[in-house]
Amino acid sequence: MLIVFARTIILYLIVIIVVRMMGKRQVGELQPFEFAITIMISALAAIPMEDIGIPLLFGLIPIFLLLSFQVIISIIGLKSTKARSFICGRPRILIENGKLVERELRNSIININDLLEQLRLKGYPSIADVEYAIMETNGKLSVIPKSQKRPVQPEDLQIPTEYEGIPHPLIIDGQIQHHNLNKINLDENWLTGELAKFNIYDPAQVFFAALDTAGNLIYQEKK
Repeated sequence: MLIVFARTIILYLIVIIVVRMMGKRQVGELQPFEFAITIMISALAAIPMEDIGIPLLFGLIPIFLLLSFQVIISIIGLKSTKARSFICGRPRILIENGKLVERELRNSIININDLLEQLRLKGYPSIADVEYAIMETNGKLSVIPKSQKRPVQPEDLQIPTEYEGIPHPLIIDGQIQHHNLNKINLDENWLTGELAKFNIYDPAQVFFAALDTAGNLIYQEKK
């Protein structure tokens, strides 16, 4: 039993490392060859995990070979547009100027009902509202609405806007995020001083705290 436990932990860690080396992506964002390699890696890891009679090395070698294969393909795709198009495919324009492109629908093996469903999910119930609908290489649909149907932007109304960045988390579940403090050129003494203004004298009492771009400290105490 101890051997099974140890093999499982080793294979789990190896698969996590390999997947991280392949890049951070959700399953829905994987290219076809990346998805195939991910499935194969999972299957290869499961075999020596289930059968202790198979040497662990027999599972690890194919996994690292697949990782090398994926890295090589990715490098080739970066260097060559033609190779990238062959490996990953190319985006297909399914709707152009409010009209369905029948040839691309057939090539993408997508029927009109499925396309209409995806458009409705994105908030466009009518094809006439869409300037372009593009099936990306990862299988997701990008929709570019006609200019009359897009949401109004401040730029359209010539309204000036101020810069809006993202808040910097400073405390997460009572733990001070020192790297974020250093990033904004502040320190722990400043943070404890700010918390003291709200009668909080121990950062461990704070569930979450962040500094927004306007310099306001947002916080929530632990319950």
